[in-house]
Amino acid sequence: MKNGTDSFLSLGHWPSAGSFGFNTDILATNPINLSVVLGVLIFFGKGVLNDLLDNRKQRILSTIRNSEELRRGAIEQLERARTRLWKVEIEADEYRMNGYSEIEREKENLINATCDTLERLENYKNETLHFEQQRAINQVRQRVFQQALQGALGTLNSCLNSELHFRTIRANIGILGAMEEITD
Repeated sequence: MKNGTDSFLSLGHWPSAGSFGFNTDILATNPINLSVVLGVLIFFGKGVLNDLLDNRKQRILSTIRNSEELRRGAIEQLERARTRLWKVEIEADEYRMNGYSEIEREKENLINATCDTLERLENYKNETLHFEQQRAINQVRQRVFQQALQGALGTLNSCLNSELHFRTIRANIGILGAMEEITD
């Protein structure tokens, strides 16, 4: 670097005072230009840079504060939501238990109503069967009686002559008359 500085300071390398020219020695001119530019930037840009950094710092702090407030609000909302969820779960359990007990009550009522209906149907069936049996027995009795009566009449008609027939009728009328006097 000493060579670069020496060559920069040496008048031999400087063009004459009236002429304009480029120094093509990159090693000699670059550090100087950079140091001048940096010096100017630091001197004049220090305030602007500080203002930019302060603004950025304030925006970051504001964003952090907003984020903290949002986080606190979200935590409060989460707690309220958890409380509501807990209440809803309790209500759902109550509804579920009430629903189950209501279903059980309805089931028992339905079973009881069905049992009552079945019992009434069974009684109706038994009454109907008894009625039909009695009707059938009565029909059989009537037929047997009719057949017996026809048989007896046939036997009487074949065995009785007209005089015996008249005597039997008079005897029966007499018996009926005597029964009538007894009942009076």
